[in-house]
Amino acid sequence: MDFRRSLYVGVIVFCYGRELSAQRPNLQDRVAQLEAEVAELKAIVKALQPAVPSGEAPPAQTANRVAQEEDPTTIDFLKDTTINLNLDAYYAWNFNRPVGRVNLLRADDVLSNNFGLNQAGVIFERAPNPPAGRRFGARVDLQFGQATETLQGNPSNEPRPQVYRNIFQAYGTYVFPVGKGLTVDFGKWAGALSIEGNYTKDQMNYSRSFYFYYLPFYHSGVRATFQVNDKFALNYWLTNGVNQTETVNGYKDEMFGFILKPKKNVTWTQNYYFGQEGADREAVPPTSPIPVQPGLSFKAIQPAPDGKLHIFDSYMTWQSTPRLTVALEGDYVVQRLWEHDGPGRSSAPSHVVGGVAYLRYQFTPNWFLGGRTEYLSDRGGLFSGLTQALKENTVTLDYTPREGLMMRSEWRRDSSNQPSFLGQSQGVLRKSQNTATVGLIWWWGRKEGAW
Repeated sequence: MDFRRSLYVGVIVFCYGRELSAQRPNLQDRVAQLEAEVAELKAIVKALQPAVPSGEAPPAQTANRVAQEEDPTTIDFLKDTTINLNLDAYYAWNFNRPVGRVNLLRADDVLSNNFGLNQAGVIFERAPNPPAGRRFGARVDLQFGQATETLQGNPSNEPRPQVYRNIFQAYGTYVFPVGKGLTVDFGKWAGALSIEGNYTKDQMNYSRSFYFYYLPFYHSGVRATFQVNDKFALNYWLTNGVNQTETVNGYKDEMFGFILKPKKNVTWTQNYYFGQEGADREAVPPTSPIPVQPGLSFKAIQPAPDGKLHIFDSYMTWQSTPRLTVALEGDYVVQRLWEHDGPGRSSAPSHVVGGVAYLRYQFTPNWFLGGRTEYLSDRGGLFSGLTQALKENTVTLDYTPREGLMMRSEWRRDSSNQPSFLGQSQGVLRKSQNTATVGLIWWWGRKEGAW
């Protein structure tokens, strides 16, 4: 029974019952008068209600639908915002059978004879879309697991790492209408001083190179990319420092670089990073009279180290055929603790120099073979804490049964001219380690391309 019929019947019953209870003699005349009033009410209700054509939704549902059509912002927001998730897990075996089951000089696959949760993450992104009239956007990456614990937040680099550890990236973006576009980001973002990145699905191998482990993982500050034309872009960063969400000194690091695409299948990135990483203060018990952050107190380091860090990083990717990808990376890093010699200090520099070569071949739509060879000369122990020459060779076989699922089998050999890797005996190091790893990566969401 619909609304109008219910109303009519209710009015009649109410009025009729009231008249009977009064027991008036002119009942017949009164009923006729009530019927006339009901007819008048019917006309009023009909005028107030919108017509509902046959087959359409009831009035309440129609009203909701009309409201959504009149206010499309909710639909537009969901359409332009991507929510993406990933899960990265592995099992690794180290043939050295190391004490503590630890693979030294690794940051992702750090444990041997262990089912490991490398990373679980979620990405929220609403990218700018200048052609559609939206020049602003934002992105937040939340991460959990072994890789996050290793790569995000170190007490030696920043005063409160636990506050920001699970926020891998968080930045807002604005695209200024200058030339082909001037994109400015403010916040925290993943490091780009290496050809490799954080998300395993976008890499040629499961494990990462020594250079990925050594070069900066993240920065906080402001960065700008100016697209000069379709083939050339300029980059500039102003940051708190290397792996510092909060700074440890008053110096601001800078990065200058460019991205060149001379052909559709060739991309060359060149970066120069310049900074000062020595802390000018140290943590002391909270009784200190100088509270700098909630729960933290510091005292000044005098004199504070003022040595500079220089990173020259260059990498190129060449899609030589639809099936074959070749990539090269070269790096030179020099750092001094002090800018000048002085009483009790030395400005002798430490160096890291070397490079990496990559190859990836697609046999079928589902099968890929990747290879990597690497050399890193660590003079002064900047990377490993020991002056040594490190080498690494990796072969990775990928099977991707469908988009969103990848299975990787990997063999890797690390070696050095100095004992640097754990063995079965406590305190006895070896010059090499061989590992076999099986990785499983799941990802889903509407974000296309590399994450």
